[in-house]
Amino acid sequence: MKKHFYLFALIIASGLISIQANAQYRTRVYVNGGYRSRPPMMKKQFPRQSSFQPSLEIKMGYGLPNLDKNNLAIFGDAYQGSISQQGPFTGSLDYRFSPMMSIGVMGTYGKVSAPYYDYSNGTNVPDFTGRIENWSLMLNMMSYMPTMDRKVEPYLRTAIGINNYTQSYLDAGGNKAAIVSDPSQLAYQISLGANFHLSKQAGIFLEAGYGKYIFSGGLSLKF
Repeated sequence: MKKHFYLFALIIASGLISIQANAQYRTRVYVNGGYRSRPPMMKKQFPRQSSFQPSLEIKMGYGLPNLDKNNLAIFGDAYQGSISQQGPFTGSLDYRFSPMMSIGVMGTYGKVSAPYYDYSNGTNVPDFTGRIENWSLMLNMMSYMPTMDRKVEPYLRTAIGINNYTQSYLDAGGNKAAIVSDPSQLAYQISLGANFHLSKQAGIFLEAGYGKYIFSGGLSLKF
């Protein structure tokens, strides 16, 4: 076993010495009655890509569905009807300080509502309606993934911050039908998406994840 090990080490050492010798070898050529050394061939130089420039990036979009619907209350003596939702509308402003990362702020706005019916209610008129309106503000971090195609740029979005809720459960006369505790003030969004560059300054984005929405898309601008 030791023999094989020493033989293998000798082969590796010989190969390294050979590579080093070839790297330093200069071919001697006959020129004008004498010999002179020809410098080793230089590796072909490829043009460098343009240097990175920091930039501000703005994204404006619309998400589906509005996951604030999960915060609508559940009652033991009434059932929930069809949920209607608006948004969330999304917007982010980020400073891209490196080719691989940016940091900034992200905000969302949306509404959800649903009618509630008493189990003894035999009509289509709800006994009361629940509504939630939400603003959120989050710290937004974008991690960009390298790709050969400059027109498509995948990224990972991680955002965390606070929710600001306004909710009500009112009957047809505007009276409070129920009082419930506020939903969690923790706001977050984790998404995997991609920028599709239409020009150096503009493009569109699509992403999928969880938090405030599952799918989102919109316009992306770079300054």
